[in-house]
Amino acid sequence: MIISTKTLMKSAALALATLSVPAIVASPAAAQSKTGIAVANYEAAVVRSQAYQTALEQMKTTYKADIDATNARAAALQTEMKPLIDAYNAAVQKPGATQATVQPQAQALQAKRQAGQQELARLQQRVTLATAYVEEQVGKKLNDAIRTAMKAKKVDLILQPQAVVAREPYVDMTDAIIAELNKLIPSATITPPAGWQPGQKENAAQPAETQQPSGR
Repeated sequence: MIISTKTLMKSAALALATLSVPAIVASPAAAQSKTGIAVANYEAAVVRSQAYQTALEQMKTTYKADIDATNARAAALQTEMKPLIDAYNAAVQKPGATQATVQPQAQALQAKRQAGQQELARLQQRVTLATAYVEEQVGKKLNDAIRTAMKAKKVDLILQPQAVVAREPYVDMTDAIIAELNKLIPSATITPPAGWQPGQKENAAQPAETQQPSGR
C-alpha cells in the first residue's frame, strides 16, 4: 500500500460522505420558465478544484514523514502477511478441506489484516485529518459556486450523474462549478486547528438549500 495522490484523495472519505448535496428549489419568479436541466458531480467538483489539488501537493511535503512511514510499514505488512496467505491457500487446497478446517488460517489472516489496517490508519491520521479539513473548506463554498454556475448557464435543475440514464456531454456542469469554486476559494489551509475533527457542527460543510437563480 503506497500512499499516492490517489490515496490522499480518498483518505478523508468521511468528509465527502457527509457533504450535503444542495437541494435545488425553484423560486416563484422562475416557476413559469422552461426548465433547463443539467448534471453535476459535486464530489468531483470539490476534489478537482484548484484549492484541493494544490493542498494535495503541499501535503506531500508537509506530511512527508507520515507518508513515508505509512508506505514503509505497508510494505513490511505485505511481507508479514505472505506466510499467512500461503498457509490459508494451502489449507483451502487440501483434499477434503471444509470451512471448519480452514477457519484457523482464515482467522489468523483476517486478524493480521485488520491489525495492519488499524496501524496504517494511525500512521496516516494527520494526513487523513488534513485532507478532511481541506475538503470541508472547499465544501463550504460549494453552494455559492452552484448558484453562480446555474445562473450563468440558465439552469433550473441539477441532477447527479448516477440519477441520469442518458445525456449529452454539454449538460454536465461540473467544470462550470469547479471554475466558480476556483474563484471563491483559490487556496485552502492544510493544517487543521487544534482539536478539530471532521463533521463538527460549527465547521461542518452543510450547504443550505440552493434557491433557483431568478432573472433569466
